[in-house]
Amino acid sequence: MIRDTAGSVLALAGATAAVWSPFRAWYDGRPGHDYGTGELFTGVTDAKADVLASILLPFALAALVALVGVVLRSRLIVALAGIFVLGFTILWMVRVGEAQGSLTIDADGTGLGEGVAVAFGGGVLLLIGALVMPGRHHAPRPSRVGRAPRHKHPPLDGPPRDRPPTEQTPTDQAPADRPLADGPRSGPSSAAPTQTYDIPDRDRDWGRDGHGEGDGGSPSAPPPPPPRR
Repeated sequence: MIRDTAGSVLALAGATAAVWSPFRAWYDGRPGHDYGTGELFTGVTDAKADVLASILLPFALAALVALVGVVLRSRLIVALAGIFVLGFTILWMVRVGEAQGSLTIDADGTGLGEGVAVAFGGGVLLLIGALVMPGRHHAPRPSRVGRAPRHKHPPLDGPPRDRPPTEQTPTDQAPADRPLADGPRSGPSSAAPTQTYDIPDRDRDWGRDGHGEGDGGSPSAPPPPPPRR
C-alpha cells in the first residue's frame, strides 16, 4: 500500500513537471512553448511556434499516458511516459546544440534555462515512480495441495484385467473360508461324502440246517441292514 501510494505520487509529480516545463525558459530566456514540435526533427529556428503545436503537445501526451498508468497501476505504462519525456528533452538539446554550435549554462540567465531541468527531472520522476509502484495485483490461484482429493469409484466390471491374480485385493477373492453369519444352512450338504455298506449274501443252504427257519419250517425274513452312521 505504501509503495503504491509513493509510486503514484512520484509519477503524478513527474507528469506535472513535464507539462509545466514548456512555460519556463529553455535557452537564452526563450520559453519552451516557442519551439515547434517539427523543429525537433528538421532543426531549430528563430520562428515562434503556436502553443498547441509546440513541444508542449508531446509532454502533455506523456502526462496523459502517465495518468492512465497510475489508474491502471501499470509500471510499464508509467515507465514509457518517462522515457517519452526524456527522449524529447534530449532530442531538443541535440537540435539546439546543432543550431547554436554548443550548449552553455551562464549565471546571467543565458544558455540552458530552468525549463530543461524541470523537463529532465519530470522524466526521471516518472521512471522512479514506475520502479516504486508494486504493479497490478493478481488474485492467487488455489493450490493443488489444498484441493480435496477426488473420489475414485471402483470399476463396475470387477478388478482390472491387466492385474495378475496374485495382486488381487481381499475384496476380489471369494469368501471361501468366511463363516456364515446366519448360522449353518438347513438340509443335506451336497459336499458330504456318501458312505456305502456291504450287505452279506444269503447262504445257499440257509434253512437246511434249521437256521433262519421259523415256526413251521418257513424261512425267516433276512435281518435288516445296519443303521447308517
